[in-house]
Amino acid sequence: MNLYNTLTRSEDPLPPPPGPIRMYFCGPTVYRRIHVGNARPFVISAWLRRWLAEIGYQVKLVQNITDVNDKIYQAAPGASAQLAKDAAGWYIEDTGRLGLGRPDVEPRATETIDEQIALIEELFRRDLAYAAGGDVYFRVARFPSYGQLSGQRPDQVQEQEPNARKEDPRDFALWKGHKEGEDTWWESPWGPGRPGWHIECSAMAETFLGPAFEIHGGGLDLIFPHHENELAQSRGAGRAFATIWMHNGMLEMSGADMHKSLGNDVSLHNALEAWGPEVLLIFFMGAHWHSSIDFSDAALGSAKAQAAGFREAFGREKKEAPPGEWGRLVAALEDNFNTPEALAILHRWRSEGYLEPLARALTLFGLGSLTNPLEAPPEVVALAEERQAARTTRDWAAADRLRAEIAASGWEVRDTAGGYHLGPKG
Repeated sequence: MNLYNTLTRSEDPLPPPPGPIRMYFCGPTVYRRIHVGNARPFVISAWLRRWLAEIGYQVKLVQNITDVNDKIYQAAPGASAQLAKDAAGWYIEDTGRLGLGRPDVEPRATETIDEQIALIEELFRRDLAYAAGGDVYFRVARFPSYGQLSGQRPDQVQEQEPNARKEDPRDFALWKGHKEGEDTWWESPWGPGRPGWHIECSAMAETFLGPAFEIHGGGLDLIFPHHENELAQSRGAGRAFATIWMHNGMLEMSGADMHKSLGNDVSLHNALEAWGPEVLLIFFMGAHWHSSIDFSDAALGSAKAQAAGFREAFGREKKEAPPGEWGRLVAALEDNFNTPEALAILHRWRSEGYLEPLARALTLFGLGSLTNPLEAPPEVVALAEERQAARTTRDWAAADRLRAEIAASGWEVRDTAGGYHLGPKG
């Protein structure tokens, strides 16, 4: 199986099964309910874990929760710890509704402070870290390959955290000294404070996956500075760290009219309330993980119609799939995890009545609920029976009127050789 690797700018192979495949995906900084776009790396990592297990790999997925950060301090001065606790709960609740299960490990940054301090001390021993007035910084000039992940030359790297006490404007914080108003801090060899954003993930990845692992993932917006700095810290400390770096494309919004169903609140919570998990999962599946995806009512409406089509298929007679059909799905997903191609295959199976591989694939992508056809309410069934009787007597006007009544109830009737079939209106 090949995956596009940001570090090498090429599609690189995974080791053959059973692996292992160890994956670290960056989770959210918890200071509010997550944006629907923040759900994309959660979904991609869950799908990838499920698929790798399906084809014989031993897989471990770690996805962190950043619960100490400048954004949390700013959002809740004097009460950052409580906000982080509440917002982490909202994140777990909202992503749990997607029906994809949880990562194998979901560490919180505040649970690995000792490991982060130990990693910073290792960087001091290698002369890659220095203290400056209670803060600690990484010496970018002493890491020659800095910029390799993001494609920047070391002399082009922009200043990340302005501070006149730094030796080099490019240097970034490993530890931040405690400031007035910050209600959460820890003691360290450099005084009270808390870790920088980047050292958290380096330490958590190593703690739960070891010094070398196969896949590191997250959004394209994390390539610089977050992932560039993780790579520098960990390799600077002598760890091989991640081999393949997966960066998913961002959620785009073309204008205010593109998401009227949610107003200005495009949280995952509101998107789930408005559209449901199946629609969101099909929406995400329809774009390649490495590409951007346009979030709009039109796109979600299309995903809703597709979900209805899959569900309706399971009310029809199934056909035996020819040999090799599952291999088509394997080929699509082994080619850089091409979910749009996989979705096209699922639609072909739906149209051709190949329900056994369709049900298996839908379940893998968290869409198993679509394999259970909805039952029409008794009043809609009665209208359909009345319409069938009208067709028998060739009362076409009555049949058309009854079809319209059924449609007004949110259902559609399709005539078959043996009578009719009722399905939810797409």
